[in-house]
Amino acid sequence: MPMPLVLPRIDDDGLLARYPFLPQGSEFIKRVLEENGISIEELIEAPWLEGVRVRGRIRLVDSVLQEGGVDESSTVDISTEIGRMTEALSFLHAMLVVCASFDERLLARWIEGEASRADRLLGIDSDSFPLISGSYLSGIRADGNGARDVEYWVPLADFIELCPRISGNYWRLVNRPVIGGWVCLDAGAGESSRERTARLIKERIREHLHQGCLDRMERMDDEFAAMFAEPVERITGLLSERVEAEMPMTVAIREDWPPCFESAVSELNQGVNVNHVGRVFLAAFSRALGLPREQTCNFFANAPDYAADTTTYQVNQIYEREYTPHGCPALKTNARCPVQVGDDSLCDQEWMTHPLKYIRAKQRRRYQDTATPEAPVDEGEESSSANSS
Repeated sequence: MPMPLVLPRIDDDGLLARYPFLPQGSEFIKRVLEENGISIEELIEAPWLEGVRVRGRIRLVDSVLQEGGVDESSTVDISTEIGRMTEALSFLHAMLVVCASFDERLLARWIEGEASRADRLLGIDSDSFPLISGSYLSGIRADGNGARDVEYWVPLADFIELCPRISGNYWRLVNRPVIGGWVCLDAGAGESSRERTARLIKERIREHLHQGCLDRMERMDDEFAAMFAEPVERITGLLSERVEAEMPMTVAIREDWPPCFESAVSELNQGVNVNHVGRVFLAAFSRALGLPREQTCNFFANAPDYAADTTTYQVNQIYEREYTPHGCPALKTNARCPVQVGDDSLCDQEWMTHPLKYIRAKQRRRYQDTATPEAPVDEGEESSSANSS
């Protein structure tokens, strides 16, 4: 289901400044630039626009640090014209820096920060909620008296498209009331129906931002990107420091990793939304390797929907219950095996039915390369526990 073909009209400039990423926001930002006679060159270096650039840097830093995303309690007063201009153009400046970096990790983090901010704002912004919802969903219904206990219903097509990207049993269709093609997002787990609906809309916002940035990056030439060299260097440097701190690992450890585990770690590090099987496998395999729980939690730090408390709880559950990692057949069935025939000779072996066999074979081979040659080792003779999937 694409974005709505007919967008609701928004005449409130304050609302457009608060949500500059809205589909209607691009025309608003263009109008702000034109009315104030601001060119892109001036946005980058004009002294009188330093406040805009500072606000843009704050948005970027908040996203990179991933400490709750971009702060929704903006210090910018959007009731004033200068405040609305600052908020709108700071978003534009931040987006241009991200696009000019051509860094997928930075792109993923910035999108998550902006989408998370929107999620929180929508959860408390009852007055603007119908307009925002209509900008991202093909329809929405509200049952109730307009208070916090109102229940929102969304079209089945929208729910089916967006719910697989959200973890948790609540978001499985079988657990949602469905009547006449409408899905009820009732209150649950301490969240109101509006907050639950905002969480669903967050996925559409993330998708819209991602596609918009990709389109802009395709049109951006080297000369234009070079104009943002200084802010790009600052923010990518901060990102590199953050990732290094979050994921302390040695080359020696990674040499033994099977491709399925390496792929899951790398994808999450790049901000890719790894599916449920991939995430459970990563945590269970980390436990089997004896990695500390803290390091396993750090593997998820760049995930689009990362939440420290939720990740810690789920990883602890897997460690305490001693989950067995998925085997090769289960990983292939759930699209978590990245290897094709011929990519890795070890994976091509008939006896290779579990990633634990892979890492043991790697460890044996390394040992044999450094030890005195002995009798051949039968790599097919493995513990039967590794055959579990």
